[in-house]
Amino acid sequence: MNIMNKLTVRHLKKNKRRTLITIIGVIISVAMIMAVATLGVSFLDLMKRQTIATSGEWHVEYSEVNKEQVESIANDESTSKLVIKNDRGYAKLKGSENNNKPYLFIREYNAQGFKQFPIELSDGRLPQAANEVVISEEIINDAGVAYNIGEKLTLDIGRRIVEGWIDPLDQDNPLEKNKSGVVEELQVDEAETFTIVGMIERPIWEPAWSPGYTVINYVDRKLLTQQDSVDAMVVMDKVNGSLYEKTERLADQNNIETVKFHDDLLRYYGVTDNDNLRRTLYSLAAIIMAVIIIGSVSLIYNAFAISVSERAKHLGMLSSVGATKKQKRNSVFFEGAIIGGISIPIGIVAGLAGIAVTFLFINSFIEEALNVTEKLEVVVTPWSVVIACVVSIMTIFMSSYLPARKASKISAIDAIRQSQDIKLTRKAVKTSKLVRKIFGMEAEIGLKNLKRNKRRYQATVFSLVISIVLYLSVSFFTANISKSVELSLDDINYDIQVSGGTLEELESFTHLDGVTGANLQTQLQLTAPIKEEAWPEALRDEVEEQQLPLDNGKYDYNVSLYGLDSSSFQEYAEKIGADSENFLDMTKPTAIVIDKIKYQDFQEGRIIEANSINTTIGEKINLVYTNYESNEETSLPQMEIGALTDQVPMGITTSRIGGLDVIISQKTMDQLMTDQLEYPVDAHLYINSSDPVATQKAIENESSDMYVYNVYQQKQNQQQLILLMSVFTYGFIALISMISIANIFNTISTSISLRKREFAMLKSVGMTPKGFNKMINYESIFYGVKAVLYGLPISGAVMALMYWSLRSTFTYGFMIPWLNIIYVIAAIFLIVSFAMLYSIQKIKKENIIEGLIQENI
Repeated sequence: MNIMNKLTVRHLKKNKRRTLITIIGVIISVAMIMAVATLGVSFLDLMKRQTIATSGEWHVEYSEVNKEQVESIANDESTSKLVIKNDRGYAKLKGSENNNKPYLFIREYNAQGFKQFPIELSDGRLPQAANEVVISEEIINDAGVAYNIGEKLTLDIGRRIVEGWIDPLDQDNPLEKNKSGVVEELQVDEAETFTIVGMIERPIWEPAWSPGYTVINYVDRKLLTQQDSVDAMVVMDKVNGSLYEKTERLADQNNIETVKFHDDLLRYYGVTDNDNLRRTLYSLAAIIMAVIIIGSVSLIYNAFAISVSERAKHLGMLSSVGATKKQKRNSVFFEGAIIGGISIPIGIVAGLAGIAVTFLFINSFIEEALNVTEKLEVVVTPWSVVIACVVSIMTIFMSSYLPARKASKISAIDAIRQSQDIKLTRKAVKTSKLVRKIFGMEAEIGLKNLKRNKRRYQATVFSLVISIVLYLSVSFFTANISKSVELSLDDINYDIQVSGGTLEELESFTHLDGVTGANLQTQLQLTAPIKEEAWPEALRDEVEEQQLPLDNGKYDYNVSLYGLDSSSFQEYAEKIGADSENFLDMTKPTAIVIDKIKYQDFQEGRIIEANSINTTIGEKINLVYTNYESNEETSLPQMEIGALTDQVPMGITTSRIGGLDVIISQKTMDQLMTDQLEYPVDAHLYINSSDPVATQKAIENESSDMYVYNVYQQKQNQQQLILLMSVFTYGFIALISMISIANIFNTISTSISLRKREFAMLKSVGMTPKGFNKMINYESIFYGVKAVLYGLPISGAVMALMYWSLRSTFTYGFMIPWLNIIYVIAAIFLIVSFAMLYSIQKIKKENIIEGLIQENI
């Protein structure tokens, strides 16, 4: 180690406080980058494992392929694992006590399929021959049919057929029936005898409303014949963007007509054939990573800039005894290497430790709240470690290079006197006369102090601006991600849907044990001619582009008229801030109109949120019922708009552009049902339950003629995704907030400690403690105002970029985060004031003489 490096090490040891502040700054920066990278990778890993646990591990499905095509798929170089799946069909379950599940559903897998799909064996073993099966425990527990392992099972297997329908029904279709009873029949194609070799838990992929209990059989690829048609599901050897091209080429070469992709799983690998979605993901990732890196650079750079500014006198002294420019630069680089060598490993470990502790807390919370099967695990990739190290090394290099280059150019005398940071020209420190008149002399001195030491002032303001941009950008990002997640999911705000009965029959189910909320409604499909002035912009464009038919300049909206029972309507009206009594006048029908809708545009691959109609309260809508068999139209009484809202009652999904959802009380709906004309009204009941499975069974036991759809699991998955996204994003905000506060405290406290001589001079010429505090307060205000003036426009630009990147997949209005803006303005002034006061307290009691002769080195 040469003499310059020895002096550098000695200097670092001498100035322990400054060295510690710089090291802590670098550790925080590295920990942030490492934690964010690990959090993102771990979150994606969780979603991959959860998707696999729910729907199996596969990437591509070739549907209805023959033996020759299966062999071509198996021999393809991109195929890593091959699953053979075949839905053989349904068989009658004799003695079933569940009238809505009268079938057994037989599905076949090869040996690889048992590994790739979530099949939980509870007793016995998996099938190993074509005449062996495992059966679902629900056959015994729910249907009440007792089967034992080793028992023979003879089944007549066929397809579920409804007369007049082209395709047979599958597990996604509930038992087809009407008021007269079951309208479907089982068309038997074959008969076979199986041996039961095991019991399995009810598969996750079996819908609650499916009419068949799952039975799993074994299929051997080698025993397939040319007449067999199966589904080949492939795990690719490499999951990347070329997957779609390879799959399409293989399908074309082998005349395979239908190909499906496991989009839910591929999305978490960052692979999607939706260019809009890919563009959204990449652009958002680029923007948020740029914000993180800028924040890291500012934190480390400010620590080094202030450190080197403090060392300027030391470097000047070395120059006076013969140190060259190169030696001075290398001295600073060596200091950076020492700090980096200490900080980077600690930062990486701290980031991983922080994430690990966070996951311990999150996992217990999620498990208790949502019963998630998979846990968040800390996943560390070589790339995340390399990126954290490279970014930190480059940042330290740039942070030390620029100040060192500046220090190497100044003369020894200027460096010793530290005159390079002080600007004393009249123009440089000129302030407005209004400052003294309005705020007093202390404010003017405070402003001049900032101007005369412009570099430190700019460094502090830059730190504050970066903090504002970081907080607002991440807040906007999290709000928009949450919004996007909500738009991308259906409005599942109920557990069970019941339909197919009368209002009286459905109403009786609202009193069942476990029912925590219910919404009984009727629905009537109508049209309404709407004038052009009320069309939203999206409808205007659609009418013009597609040249849609008009009637006297009016467009016929498709109107879904919903009638809610009295208690549900009253609750809904109170929720949107309306008085339910205003909607009960039978002589003047009044309705609530949903004027904000969201829907998916499949052609453009976007999810859109828009206005459904531009209207006001008090306007009237002319409703028309059309009998499409006779083409007769009947005008209903005019409906007055009593309230406009974007909130949707339980069970209702909003229409597309050109559609309107109108909510009325059931009494008003009954008024429309006259003796002269009865409209075809559908009745539905939507239920929330503390035990959805038990409630479903209770409904099915009371009536076998109802359609019962249990969407509890789907609703849980929606809540799980939103919760996980919230934990991820708000944890990120907390991390950014802590780093921003540390950045501000680091910059201001170091800056104040370097101004001891300046403060001592002011006290020596008669500034009182009161005046001194006043000056410091005004300096804090100047810092905050300047930071807000720069920070808000820059944040606005970053938020606009994020909004633009999301528009390719989601369309909704730009949301200015006013509340977060107020928070960040208040926080900036509070943090600056607290940092200034905290730093001043340390030097407040120092002797004036000691302050005047104070040395930093």
